[in-house]
Amino acid sequence: VDISPSMQEEDMLLEGQRANRLQVVKSVVSEFIEERQGDRLGLILFGAQPYIQVPLTFDLTTVADLLEEATLGIAGNATAIGDALGLAIKRLRERPAASRVLVLLTDGANTSGEVTPDEAAELAAKAGIKVYTVGIGADEVLRRSLFGVRRHNPSADLDERLLKRIANTTGGQYFRARNTEELRLISQ
Repeated sequence: VDISPSMQEEDMLLEGQRANRLQVVKSVVSEFIEERQGDRLGLILFGAQPYIQVPLTFDLTTVADLLEEATLGIAGNATAIGDALGLAIKRLRERPAASRVLVLLTDGANTSGEVTPDEAAELAAKAGIKVYTVGIGADEVLRRSLFGVRRHNPSADLDERLLKRIANTTGGQYFRARNTEELRLISQ
């Protein structure tokens, strides 16, 4: 899960109230975690660098609790997609083949890191790890200013081509979540 500062953009709704992207991800992914009874899950958070928030475990309550505790910007102000994938690959490559699945949630583009996302995707493919990528953020919001209402694309930095390449390279799939409902549909 991307916790870079751009995830602070309030372009989504949660229970009828404006919410930032990370709040929506926490809500929807927590629901997803609850449905994974019997599955082993882990959680990697990333910004300028990735870190393991929860190693692979059957303790889904801990995964959900530690996701809820994730704080924007704590991992730095950039987005190291390739490094996050690399860390996940290290954790998954020795798992049974059917267990090698990774879900990458981000709202941006790779702006940092040692490993490029394309290199990481190739490593994942060689290790038999499927990567499902999810691009988060609205395509359009209306902003009021002294000059009236203007349209703004808060997802202008989302690198959808990259996320599609990662998914295609690994046999996964790319999904786009412009709002909370789309993210919920993806997680089902």
